[in-house]
Amino acid sequence: MRAALYLTLARIFISPIFLVIYLKYQVFGLSLVSLPWVLLLLLALSELSDLLDGFIARKWDQVTDLGKILDPMADSIARISVFLTFTQGVVQLPLLLVLVFLYRDVVISMLRTLCALRGVALAARVSGKIKAVVQGVAAFIILFLMMFYSWDYISLAVLQSCSFYVVAVAALYTLCSGIEYIYANRSFIRMAWSKNTPK
Repeated sequence: MRAALYLTLARIFISPIFLVIYLKYQVFGLSLVSLPWVLLLLLALSELSDLLDGFIARKWDQVTDLGKILDPMADSIARISVFLTFTQGVVQLPLLLVLVFLYRDVVISMLRTLCALRGVALAARVSGKIKAVVQGVAAFIILFLMMFYSWDYISLAVLQSCSFYVVAVAALYTLCSGIEYIYANRSFIRMAWSKNTPK
């Protein structure tokens, strides 16, 4: 197996580790003060793997069909898992807000798959790359807020309300990026839809 694919798979496996440590940190002998640091390390490793796998795949000619499928899937699993994790514990994000991330990725993945089956490739958009950055920044901000909370610099109410607004902004951009993706590729989607359909 190639290095780029290893990094992609690593991103998938980090997600449940992040969840378990966040929910059961006391079982692992962690305090509320040390918890955000451990989660920060896991999130940084996940985001770093996202940066490196594409770079390595292109630089050392390790681009594969499996990698093209797994990479966006790993991105969705990793980031959505983080926000779903934050619906529990001290952060308490509203589930409906997090579902925006899930539904956007499911709809776009479904469109790309259906179009690919009909021989039409939908290219990635810059808005999608910005979306990934916005979501990553939102997750890091929540962890920093958790640090301030663990040091008693902010209250639980402030942690939860700030986390809500940060993720709300990320969710709004995520929704807009999905709409922009569909609109920009509307001609290709119509082309794919018209192929092999009964007259």
